[in-house]
Amino acid sequence: MDIHIKGLKTNYEIWGEGKELVMLHGWGANTNSFKPLVDYFSKFFKVILFDFPGFGKTSVPRDVWGIEDYSAFTVEFLEKLEVKNPILLGHSFGGRVIIHMLGNKKIHAQKVILVDSAGIKPKRSLYYYLKVYSFKFVKNVLQIPMWREKTKALLQRSREFFGSRDYKNADGILRSIMVKVVNEDLKRFLPHIEVPTLLIWGEMDESTPLRDGKFMEKRIPDAGLVVLKGAGHFSYLDRTHEFNVIAHHFLKPESRE
Repeated sequence: MDIHIKGLKTNYEIWGEGKELVMLHGWGANTNSFKPLVDYFSKFFKVILFDFPGFGKTSVPRDVWGIEDYSAFTVEFLEKLEVKNPILLGHSFGGRVIIHMLGNKKIHAQKVILVDSAGIKPKRSLYYYLKVYSFKFVKNVLQIPMWREKTKALLQRSREFFGSRDYKNADGILRSIMVKVVNEDLKRFLPHIEVPTLLIWGEMDESTPLRDGKFMEKRIPDAGLVVLKGAGHFSYLDRTHEFNVIAHHFLKPESRE
């Protein structure tokens, strides 16, 4: 199904009946990434999913968005669907959006599940900064007018060498959006999340390491952390059965069982 939010054609799906459970996907993903969860949770809840702008079947933003823009987009989406006080589940970037919305009191939620959530600005190593500033130097040199046309291929190779996997996979304006989003630190919003929060983390997560989950558990007033052994950043896919059992137990009072 389609709906227009902020002037953007937005793809969304609704499965099942009961209390609304809204799932927000991670960066570079789309509604399909939640299929194993939808198959299970749609038996007990009304599951609502949508593609964030720039992903799946939803239009790309016309400007360089930050987390506040994605947060406002999500709030408007829920308002148009007349969803009030839902359960929110967010993976990675989706968790980042949830933290911003609740920390700013832009929405009310009954319960929250943050899965390998982003939102903590990562500690950078010396190697990281060497890569970043080396790329910026190469980029600036190659933008000199007399070299520009001759060095497009070299600039692209520099991006591929210096950039992260997400940066390499992002096209056009999404690269600028990604840079803006990942540099927004949301630590200050954590103490303002005043709803029961379950944190589920992959033990081997390298994108949003377990230390971030432990930090969030300490800062969010009513939070508990569950670690899935051997799982990575997509812990809900690596350990789907365990994830479903744990999350369902947390949500059982709201279930239509």
